[in-house]
Amino acid sequence: MQLINLLPETVYEKNETMKLLQDLLSVETERLEEDLSSTITECFMATASRCLTRYEQILGLAVDVSKSDTYRRERISAKISGAGTTTKAMLIDTASRYSNGAVEVIEDAAGSKITIKFVGTVGVPGNMADLKLTIEEIKPAHLAVEYEYAYNTHSDISRLTHAQLKVYTYFQIRNEVLSSGD
Repeated sequence: MQLINLLPETVYEKNETMKLLQDLLSVETERLEEDLSSTITECFMATASRCLTRYEQILGLAVDVSKSDTYRRERISAKISGAGTTTKAMLIDTASRYSNGAVEVIEDAAGSKITIKFVGTVGVPGNMADLKLTIEEIKPAHLAVEYEYAYNTHSDISRLTHAQLKVYTYFQIRNEVLSSGD
């Protein structure tokens, strides 16, 4: 924004010194606005980028800058939501955040284990290493954890022809939602 436009034009229209001063102040004001906006963005975990390391340190998470910001935010978010007493709902919420799909948690008290079953995604979710670390941090120490994944089966792919399937790799056929291309 040009600050000179906020001043009365009739008074300053011929004052070159004031125009120069206002131009300099306008540049500085714009820089300050950008810095303020950036600072506000960094204050919120969902939009932070430069401060993710700080969030991880505060929460006692291992800092891994080689991971994408999205994965790091998911892990921070899961750690924040995992604070307090571990419940089945908390485990479902945490696993859902990592898998971006529906999750079931099956409790086996007699066997001292829980099973996290991914029912809303096909294949292994992309960030399983971090999910496993997060689950280990929030679950009671005496419980073992098993993970169950859903894959495409013969009945899932039998509705497609060989011509429709040839556009997929074997990995995609097993691990992704398939489309007939219609």
